[in-house]
Amino acid sequence: MNRDQLEGILRELKRGETTVEACLERLKSLPFEDMGFACLDHHRPLRRGAAEVIYGEGKDAADIQAIMERMIDAGDNVLVTRLAPEKAEVLERAFPESVYHPRGRVLTLIRESPGPAGRGTILVVSAGTSDIPVAEEAAVTARFLGHTVETLYDVGVAGLHRLLRAQERLRQASVIIVVAGMEGALPSVVGGLVDRPVIAVPTSIGYGAGFQGLAALLGMLNSCAAGVTVVNIDNGFGAGYAASLINRV
Repeated sequence: MNRDQLEGILRELKRGETTVEACLERLKSLPFEDMGFACLDHHRPLRRGAAEVIYGEGKDAADIQAIMERMIDAGDNVLVTRLAPEKAEVLERAFPESVYHPRGRVLTLIRESPGPAGRGTILVVSAGTSDIPVAEEAAVTARFLGHTVETLYDVGVAGLHRLLRAQERLRQASVIIVVAGMEGALPSVVGGLVDRPVIAVPTSIGYGAGFQGLAALLGMLNSCAAGVTVVNIDNGFGAGYAASLINRV
């Protein structure tokens, strides 16, 4: 339940259009609902401005479906991350209005448009095409939260001229998410070109000494450019959410 929905209930009560008992019935699942296998945080939209997000990896499709049903009953939009295609097929049959974004492995179900939430554009940049799945997770997350998102893919340091030709797009963005594997150098380069918040996302893309993204993570944490913030390896969702908070009106 979000702030507008709660205010609507209180206004109905004030106008005498409903009863205290009816209001209590609608509010009885706040702050959370114990589903046995999950405790669903219905209070989160009031605290944070967005509903709880479902992490799909490790969950059965039936459990995800049950959580989604309760969220929809509460009037929430739904975002499911790290969702395998076979689970997505089950959920798309159960919720025909849902949309699966296969490259980012994200499913969204939007019953009520969040409206424009941002003061500018979030730009998602990837070093290589192999980094795009993580970049897409970030982009879909930020769009789901009501922000304008643009993407700039395959502009890594192996061919720096590809990035330099897009400097105007970098300068026009309010927040920049930079996704890179291998040695993870791209966020430092971008951070040295702009006066915008830069959120770096290391990916597990690379050969053996990359240690599944650890080399990129350490490189980003040791960025020469001031103001580069780093999220966890392959955490496109975390970057998209953080960028949304920064860009929020």
